[in-house]
Amino acid sequence: MAQVLEFKLPDLGEGLTEAEIVRWLVEVGDVVAVDQLVVEVETAKAMVEVPCPYGGVVTARFGEEGTELPVGAPLLTVAVGAPASSIEGAADDEGSGNVLVGYGTGAPPARRRRVRPPTGAAPVRRPAGPPAGEDRHAAIVPAGTGTGRGGVESGGRSIGARPYAEGPVPVISPLVRRLARENGVDLRELEGSGPDGLILRADVEYALRAAAGQSRPPVPAPAPVPTAAPSPAHGLRVPLRGVRGAVADKLSRSRREIPDATCWVDADATELMRARAAMNAAGGPKISLLALLARICTAALARFPELNSTVDMDAREVVQLDQVHLGFAAQTERGLVVPVVRDAHARDAEGLSAEFARLTEAARTGRLTPAELTGGTFTLNNYGVFGVDGSTPIINHPEAAMLGVGRIIPKPWVHEGELAVRQVVQLSLTFDHRVCDGGTAGGFLRYVADCVEHPAVLLRTL
Repeated sequence: MAQVLEFKLPDLGEGLTEAEIVRWLVEVGDVVAVDQLVVEVETAKAMVEVPCPYGGVVTARFGEEGTELPVGAPLLTVAVGAPASSIEGAADDEGSGNVLVGYGTGAPPARRRRVRPPTGAAPVRRPAGPPAGEDRHAAIVPAGTGTGRGGVESGGRSIGARPYAEGPVPVISPLVRRLARENGVDLRELEGSGPDGLILRADVEYALRAAAGQSRPPVPAPAPVPTAAPSPAHGLRVPLRGVRGAVADKLSRSRREIPDATCWVDADATELMRARAAMNAAGGPKISLLALLARICTAALARFPELNSTVDMDAREVVQLDQVHLGFAAQTERGLVVPVVRDAHARDAEGLSAEFARLTEAARTGRLTPAELTGGTFTLNNYGVFGVDGSTPIINHPEAAMLGVGRIIPKPWVHEGELAVRQVVQLSLTFDHRVCDGGTAGGFLRYVADCVEHPAVLLRTL
């Protein structure tokens, strides 16, 4: 006899509560091996390929591509322990235990084989979804789930009971909990229609409709509409979710919490460009301009450690950090991301160039892991690639500063007492005014400009 096991969307770490299905890698009827990658999902931080901890035959999938599911919602079901004649060499039926891996275990995928579900395995089918307007999460409720706890029941839901006198109330997602809180719904009064009494969004919305029906005031006659009134504007609504939603949340928080200020200076980058050309002409791996700027940043942060810090408002302390984990802004098709170069202060120009290239390629293909997108202590923003000279960027919360670099272009410049055409760049520093004053910020930016104009200054710290 085969046993049908349900694989749920695992906790992918970093406090993520939901993910969007991007692409299914298996279909119903396929034979899967333990730890085979079965679905590609997009979280608020990265694209993740999820491995299945069971080996057997896929009997059901939950969610179409583009569907957003909360952590803990069913992804698929697998019939394991079937006779060998039914699945012809299916993988071992024991789970790997790597349910929370999130990025795969490196096991080679089994050759896909379409078979019929084995006899005796009751496929878990996706039940009919709720009426239009109901939450899609209700579509994952197994058929036949009842309330079983008393209370007035209607449409598979009941209100007026108190099934959770003590302890936390099981709710399918934080969004549902917030919906209840904002509308004054006591979750302890609800009977969840999900598995094991899980409260779904549809349950909260049903309670709101029931309350509105009991105390609905008379509907006043509509006021006459002036004939000359302009028609309301309509436009395209783009959901703020995935990477774009995470960026929106982080930037909004930065603006709310950080009192930032910006200072800037023009610098003659002619000698820096010549030094880079000489390095690359000598053979060996090519050195990127971003790597040289990063090396200048780490040297400046060693002199001005206040800018490599974070603010703990609960303790009312500024925490100066020992290591420099350097973030850099990268624009991708999925939006703005900030990969992080770990221990940038311990890398030379070649090592920085190689790491920037690796992370940039991972960002372009959407393969950055959450660990590669978090933990930065200072950010380098080369917005000159967009053809602009200056900017006042928003600090990458919870960091304390960001160095901006504009485009490097020929400009008239007084060099050694004479007017000449030089390669000029505008540098800007946006900083958290809680960690330092303008003198410290100005000193940092001036040191960076000195290194750009006279790269030999860096020899002191190499």
